[in-house]
Amino acid sequence: MPLTTVAQGRVYEWSHAVGRGAQSGTGFNYPQTMCLAKGGVAFVANRGNENNFGMRVNEVKIGGPGEEELLAEFFQWGEGDGRSTWPFGVAVDGQDHVYVSDEWTNTISVFDSKGKFQRKWGKTGSGDGELLRPAGLVCEKNGNLIVVDSGNNRLQVFTGEGKFLAKCGKAGSGDGEFNQPWGVTLDQAGNIYVADWKNHRVQKLSPQGKFLMKIGQYGTVPVAPGAFAVTYMGPYMSPAGTPGYPKAGLFNHPTDVAVDTDYDIYVADWGNHRVCVFDSEGNPIANLIGDAQVMSKWGQMSIDANPDMMKARRRVRSLEPEYRFCFPTAVDFDPETDRIIVGLRRFPGESLKGETCGSLLPCSFVHGGGRGERKGARRAQSVEVGGLLVGVTRVGRSVCFRPSRHSTRTISCPTWRKVPRSSRNRP
Repeated sequence: MPLTTVAQGRVYEWSHAVGRGAQSGTGFNYPQTMCLAKGGVAFVANRGNENNFGMRVNEVKIGGPGEEELLAEFFQWGEGDGRSTWPFGVAVDGQDHVYVSDEWTNTISVFDSKGKFQRKWGKTGSGDGELLRPAGLVCEKNGNLIVVDSGNNRLQVFTGEGKFLAKCGKAGSGDGEFNQPWGVTLDQAGNIYVADWKNHRVQKLSPQGKFLMKIGQYGTVPVAPGAFAVTYMGPYMSPAGTPGYPKAGLFNHPTDVAVDTDYDIYVADWGNHRVCVFDSEGNPIANLIGDAQVMSKWGQMSIDANPDMMKARRRVRSLEPEYRFCFPTAVDFDPETDRIIVGLRRFPGESLKGETCGSLLPCSFVHGGGRGERKGARRAQSVEVGGLLVGVTRVGRSVCFRPSRHSTRTISCPTWRKVPRSSRNRP
């Protein structure tokens, strides 16, 4: 997308980015999912990897450009209560309890708003109340927790204490069936939206789990003529510097979904490096690809402290891959501020900087005005963390995007430290 994108009465404009690749502290490391809490706070589940042990959940205050603040970190790698192996989903309920899934231990851990461990529950298996590679989480207004039981290709509903209540779905490609589902969200009416990862679609279910609608089918990025940066690190780049993307409505392993107060639907199209926007009926509105031409505050700190990093950036043929989304994994909508945030798993600029391991978490915001006579505002932000969060905002009458980028670092760890490999082969 250019700096400003106008489509069907919506205006999307980038604001800025937040984050950088970091094993701990002010940055992110392969974020899987995220959720928004009160007061513009985002919780980000960082997957890390076997080399840097960056597994954790960040609590980050996302303000305006340069105002980001790290509030807390918890659920770091390790054994025992309050520790993790492969953190995945994260959700916050109305009482500010934070729920995090671990797809290795097949458990759900519960923390207070400051990251203090409260309890955990979960048992490996395929029976009622049992879990296998739990992924996305979302809390209902009544306090119940919906868990994407990805390994069992279904959704399960629990109380906040872990009591099993209900389930829906099974393995398959038919309506209401799933193939390794990932992210989940709710709209204002309580309808459930699921990113059906390996079926390359999003499904909408009623609050009772009945199938209502599906969006999308499989489609990949076309090979651009004369492309010079055709890698898994990001979208194809032509000699003119314009990335190639498939037509609207085609997905390549969608990872997450969000719904705003006007019931517009936002899908993180992971393998196609974009966020797709649809109306409430599933009709395509726009594709957002990022325009993070300004470095994030934390990212600029890395560059200022590393002259070699600055020199490497000057040598690359084009910095445009750094501006664009790369493997977006998470998207969320904040009804308090009317903004949408997108998380990216890996920052395209990593390949430009010669980094082999690490993640970027740039966060962008979108401000905008409404559509036609509609009232209200929608604001979004985005962050890249080896993956990051990105958002879109509509302020009054239009929606705008503008992100900023940063760089990443490679952090090596002793080879004798071992951690189980991920059960999912997802870059």
